[in-house]
Amino acid sequence: MAFVEQMPSALSADAGLQQLHGAAAQVPRDATAFPHRDDHHDFLILSQWPDPADSARNMDWTRRFFEAMTPFLENAVYVNNVGDGENRAREAFGGNYERLVALKDTYDPTNLFRMKRNIQPSARRD
Repeated sequence: MAFVEQMPSALSADAGLQQLHGAAAQVPRDATAFPHRDDHHDFLILSQWPDPADSARNMDWTRRFFEAMTPFLENAVYVNNVGDGENRAREAFGGNYERLVALKDTYDPTNLFRMKRNIQPSARRD
């Protein structure tokens, strides 16, 4: 609640929980790239503001809010919520990540399709 009280932009929607259950929880984890098939909730912080001059303040608030919540969260992320970084892609795809790397190695070894939720081919990993 402290973070809600400190929210720097009235356009932000605080935090939300999306419940994942039902048909999504009935698919085996390795049947698709999306592995998060347990009945659970997805935590998100919707932080938005109109003036670019307010970016630093809003981004700082969002990061601090997320860091404060991290101890209560599973080490996973819904793929549409992934920012930059291979570690977040690993969290998004869980145990399916290495299988997706093998597909990337076969069909996109030069990493032509590298925008958004990128999976690095083996040859390009640091």
